[in-house]
Amino acid sequence: MKTRRQEKIIDLIKNNEIETQEELLERLRKCGFNGTQATISRDMRQLNIMKTVSRSGRYRYVQKLVTDPTLEEKFATILRETVKEIRLAMNIVVIRAYTGMASAAAVAIDSMEMPEVVGSIAGDDTLILITESVENATVLYNTLTNDMAQAQ
Repeated sequence: MKTRRQEKIIDLIKNNEIETQEELLERLRKCGFNGTQATISRDMRQLNIMKTVSRSGRYRYVQKLVTDPTLEEKFATILRETVKEIRLAMNIVVIRAYTGMASAAAVAIDSMEMPEVVGSIAGDDTLILITESVENATVLYNTLTNDMAQAQ
């Protein structure tokens, strides 16, 4: 039952702009799946589902694809070891890294294929992540700072 429910969650978020867990739970119930918000929340964590801003400006859930969990751990380690500061500037996230390490941080972030990132530019100690909107930049900033806090 859990596997089928999780498959349906993936199907629903791929084909619909679902903004809240309550909306997802309601759609699941219409498809014959029972559960609580806590169950849905656990499923979403296991499926690497995160909230982002769509092109239409609405929040929606998307699945963050992870091909190799150990690879993602390595990238998290790279970020933890190279990043000094993360700042938000309109639709841009500015990352200050240790001297010579901005490129390593850029590779780590680019490989995570975050849907908010339109492009990145790395210098010697600064990495600029460009997003389409202030909302996307805020989501990206929150994701990165939360990941950094959890990694420490």
